[in-house]
Amino acid sequence: MKFPKVVEELSQGQKKAAENVPQFNVGDTVRVHFRIVEGEKERIQVFEGVVIGRKGGEGPTAKFTVRRVAFGEGVERVFPLHSPRVEKVDVIREGHVRRAKLYYLRERAGKAARVKAKARSTSGAENR
Repeated sequence: MKFPKVVEELSQGQKKAAENVPQFNVGDTVRVHFRIVEGEKERIQVFEGVVIGRKGGEGPTAKFTVRRVAFGEGVERVFPLHSPRVEKVDVIREGHVRRAKLYYLRERAGKAARVKAKARSTSGAENR
């Protein structure tokens, strides 16, 4: 979908700088620091879980979905990638997946819902 030039320029101005955009992929376990406004007070709330999908690439409307299980109930939140309310995104663990969307995790529970960790490269493997 092609936007008018004015809308395109405005949306490009809303994007975060390239060095401030977090680098993570689907399957990674992330900790999202999100700014919450309650009345006149403002605080940062942390949401930790597995990234089950990304949408919009790196564009101004890019979003990512994070899923976690809290008290036996699955909770998902969609965060805008370039939102000023997203303070930072820490990658806790990189996951090895073969899908672009991990919606199948919604039907899984316990150990079946785990995502394998990426194998860490050893110094000997680089020399081969």
